[in-house]
Amino acid sequence: MRILVTGAAGFLGSHLTDRLLAEGHSVVGVDNLSTGSLANLAHLQNEPRFQLEEHDICAPFDFGRVEYVYNFASPASPVNYHRLGLETLEVGSSGTRNALEVARRHGAGFLHASTSECYGDPLVHPQSEDYWGNVNPVGPRSVYDEAKRFSEALVTGYHRYHALNTHLVRIFNTYGPRLGRDDGRVISNFVVQALRGEPLTVYGDGQQTRSFCYVSDEIDGIVRLAASSEHTPVNIGNPVEWTILECAETVQRVTGSSSPIVFEPLPVDDPMQRKPDISKARELLGWEPGIALEQGLLLSLDYFRATLLAGQPTTLVGQTATAGAS
Repeated sequence: MRILVTGAAGFLGSHLTDRLLAEGHSVVGVDNLSTGSLANLAHLQNEPRFQLEEHDICAPFDFGRVEYVYNFASPASPVNYHRLGLETLEVGSSGTRNALEVARRHGAGFLHASTSECYGDPLVHPQSEDYWGNVNPVGPRSVYDEAKRFSEALVTGYHRYHALNTHLVRIFNTYGPRLGRDDGRVISNFVVQALRGEPLTVYGDGQQTRSFCYVSDEIDGIVRLAASSEHTPVNIGNPVEWTILECAETVQRVTGSSSPIVFEPLPVDDPMQRKPDISKARELLGWEPGIALEQGLLLSLDYFRATLLAGQPTTLVGQTATAGAS
């Protein structure tokens, strides 16, 4: 198939692009590079089945006939969606609608990357897809949470009123190579701090929980969902629950870092619990993650070391070579 991927230069978008190309498809990537990076796609510069269009999907677009659309365009980390709050709202509304119109015009399938943030600070644990959430619509996280909640309604509307073949994936915390080193997410924060020998910053008392899914597992679940007949939201995430403090201690152990853990005040509306119920994904898709946190961290360390060493004459924890060395 010829497949369109919006947000193709992002963390998940670039891994999805790799997976689709490996399956023999052609991919048109669209990205305005506001948070994505060309470095994530540099290995594809000589790939004839891949083309990248630099474009903001909040403006109408059409790059030719496609048979499937994966909509991954949005700032996704707290650092980026706080910095680009209005843009985040717009891409979740106008951008998503423009992507849906491309799919409608060409009779293509459509998968939208939604988020566990739709559950907010949940009062139900673990979170199943039939839980409507506990979200502050005017809090500091609302630009992201409400953009994603609105886009779910929009995608559902196109399925209901235009009979578009749509799919909704609710993505839980995902990590791995190409995760932005300074984007404020838990794993990248801890790994970067540990490799630099800096204190690991834990917010609150560290007893809030998250569930971490390695990127290849996440992409596998997403691709399976796109090929299914399910049109309602499906959680794709790792159901193994970790406290933030346990995660920090695991990063210390895996990196061999002696960095201390320091505690800072908890941000406003930071969820206290996050764990997916993946019964639906197991039943409908035959999917569940296979890579445990320690294994996934080990698979990610070379990437983080390389990004930190690039252009920097510095020595990292567990790394004796200086910048430029392989």
